[in-house]
Amino acid sequence: MKRLILSACLFSLFIAAFAESAFDGGKIIVDGKPFFIRGGELGNSGASCAEDIDDSFRRLKQMHLNTLLVPVYWDMLEPEEGKYDYSQVDMIIAAAEREDMRVVPLWFGAWKNSMSCYAPAYVKVDTARYPRVRTSTGKALEIASPFYPAILEADKRAFGELCRYIERRDTSGRVIMLQIENEVGMLEDARDHSAAADAEYSRGVPERLTSWLKAHKRDMHPWLLSRWQANGCKPGGTWEEVFGEGIETDEIFQAWAYAGYVQQLAALAKSIDSRPVYVNAALNSRGRKPGQYPSAGPLAHLKDVWKAAAPDVDMLSPDIYDSGFESWVEQYAMPDNALFVPEARRSDSNGAQALYILGKHNAVGFSPFSIENGNVSADDNLAHAYRIIDQIYDASVANHTDGALFDFSNPETVIADGDLRMTLSHFYTLPWDPAAADTANWPTTGCIIIKLAPMDYIIAGTGVVAKFEDASGRSDNALLGEDGFSLDGEAGIPAKTDGGGRRIGILDVARIEIDGRGEMRVRRRYNGDETHQGRHARIPVGKWEILRVRLYDY
Repeated sequence: MKRLILSACLFSLFIAAFAESAFDGGKIIVDGKPFFIRGGELGNSGASCAEDIDDSFRRLKQMHLNTLLVPVYWDMLEPEEGKYDYSQVDMIIAAAEREDMRVVPLWFGAWKNSMSCYAPAYVKVDTARYPRVRTSTGKALEIASPFYPAILEADKRAFGELCRYIERRDTSGRVIMLQIENEVGMLEDARDHSAAADAEYSRGVPERLTSWLKAHKRDMHPWLLSRWQANGCKPGGTWEEVFGEGIETDEIFQAWAYAGYVQQLAALAKSIDSRPVYVNAALNSRGRKPGQYPSAGPLAHLKDVWKAAAPDVDMLSPDIYDSGFESWVEQYAMPDNALFVPEARRSDSNGAQALYILGKHNAVGFSPFSIENGNVSADDNLAHAYRIIDQIYDASVANHTDGALFDFSNPETVIADGDLRMTLSHFYTLPWDPAAADTANWPTTGCIIIKLAPMDYIIAGTGVVAKFEDASGRSDNALLGEDGFSLDGEAGIPAKTDGGGRRIGILDVARIEIDGRGEMRVRRRYNGDETHQGRHARIPVGKWEILRVRLYDY
């Protein structure tokens, strides 16, 4: 048996006393230990009554979730101005206590998907006191303007009541993080053209923003850096003088306003307790322009604007509903931004996606949207992935990790580890697998790789084949059939040769389970046909396993 423990060096980072949760070193810390959110987010109306809340927590527990992301609605918290009803929040925390789960409340305050639909009635009807944004043609939208202090003060007052109630009520540490607003962004135009917005625009770029850009020039997002450099890296001036003409500059201006607004709520939350706070982004996908997508939200290309204006926000997080999952997460997995995916399209790819982001990007969590409306069962792909993550997470924190994600268009990933090359492939790349011919139905598969020691790895996931070679460039080119016999020279296949040299062999492959103390237990030894006579390790499509693979050279 091998016990998986944190190294002394890593452990020293976390021995300080923490409150129930905190954010440190790019990790969410819960009860003094790094914590991965095996999450799911309820649909928008999924937390509006006690029966739905109780049912969701009870059913989702079987999927190995440890955290539920749950909307908290401003109009329900403050049904009348200055009068607060905490019953929804109390029901959420009580359900989490019963099911031994954690909670991330989502503050649906001034904005939800850009719009102000969750603002209470007293805000909606009093447009003189709480003005809306306006387009460049003067059209009013159902979006509260961040340029009028009354809106901020009302939102901030209610959000403060929420934070203080959680601090009083949550004595068991169920609430581990807060989301501020939801998918903030301007629609129909890149920026607000209300009177207050135009007046602010005319004042020019704040010195605080240009000072940030100057101090972070080396790690600034290339998009923003290119606009600043193209206009001479000016330390001040009008928005167009500093960033050039166009709706792109309007978006930068609007982002500064939204981020400054959110900062007020983030600072308030941090003054009450240590829980991390984050904001989520509706992505600028499908070639759309600012205003066609929610302009000025916490998007990757605007990360410096958001970080300059909102230093108390711990993470900018993507909501991923479009194709290109790997590209989107890469944009947000930055040295100055830990990766958390609070919303992802519910699909059969979710399990592989969760393992991939943990292995590849050391993500802090994953959470498909409308989780209660999908396949809620222990046999769901996400449940299998979360069961694996529950077992291997401590090992992933203590050791070097990587990850791979596969489909028909991306069937192979090569990972170099010193003088070792690891080729990871979709299971259907095996030449004898009949399912490979049905290219339209290759499922998304993937895995996490954890290096325990030289020549000693954990590979966990589904639908993966792993081969190991010397990294000098030699490879075993022989094409083999399922029986391991050579196909070289058959049916027009040219014979291939290899010049010899250092070879990497598989010492043993074991399917394992890891208990709560980090102890490995071997459930089955794989060899012979199951390793292609010692040529690879594999996990078939539809199976979710944790393999320990030990290698040797000869």
